[in-house]
Amino acid sequence: MTQFDPFFIAIGTLGVLIFVITSMLGMGFGLTFSQILTPLRNRTLVIMSLVANFVLVPILALLIVRIIPLSEGLQIGLILVGFAAGAPFLPKLVQMAKGGMAFTAGLMVLLMVVTIAYLPIVLPLVLTGVQVNPWEIAQSLIVLMLIPLAVALLIRARYEEVAKGLIPTMNMAANLSLAAMFIGYFVGYWDVTYGVLGTGGILVSILLVVGAVIIGYLLGGTDKDNKKVLALGTGQRNLAAAFAVASSNFAADPEVLIEVMDVAVIGFIILMIIAGELGRRSARGAGKSVTAT
Repeated sequence: MTQFDPFFIAIGTLGVLIFVITSMLGMGFGLTFSQILTPLRNRTLVIMSLVANFVLVPILALLIVRIIPLSEGLQIGLILVGFAAGAPFLPKLVQMAKGGMAFTAGLMVLLMVVTIAYLPIVLPLVLTGVQVNPWEIAQSLIVLMLIPLAVALLIRARYEEVAKGLIPTMNMAANLSLAAMFIGYFVGYWDVTYGVLGTGGILVSILLVVGAVIIGYLLGGTDKDNKKVLALGTGQRNLAAAFAVASSNFAADPEVLIEVMDVAVIGFIILMIIAGELGRRSARGAGKSVTAT
């Protein structure tokens, strides 16, 4: 480790905090309570969404770390991402895929809120042999995610124009802090990052994301728009929650953060490709319908 590494690591850690908080604020400023609650009246779809994200994908993550040899840090990183659902970037992916936007907002918030309650309970049970404090996990998620989201939703309900005006600023802050986080951790933990190459960390990231997309699509019911939303929503894991827990509870093991970063980069690439392909298929299908008419 060089004399500058602690500086870059501090930048990465600050980037995590700003990214998580601004992501939650941006999400809350862009949503109303009716947008969140209305789509959740479809009980069957809600149950399938919960099963996909909090039963099947976690089981997939555990199977992957059992089958493929990984270091403890990489295992923990993959499990964190596999168990954390509800990503704030889902609407952009669904837009690309030309899926149903009505279900997107409700699914996104539902998965995020359940994740905040789910992780502190489940992680200590599955991370056997690792010292995990449930209250510390809950505290980091409540302070960094739940409170900013709740505050933003209340501001949107009371001061709609102010909230809408703040969305671009929050999105820009989230994007810049995400870039700072990647650069800071990549440079600060260069030795660890380089050492992870060829250890299976990238392979398991691909398997988790692709497997999660398939699970979401299969459990999305018969409506094609909902299938797209659940496929992308299940494939895009909650990186904000994973980074928050990793930086707060596993800072001593940089491999945990590196694996979360692996899934973030690889998942983004894979999901952009899938969303684009789904969108092109929808456009071709619409074109054929117009021609036939």
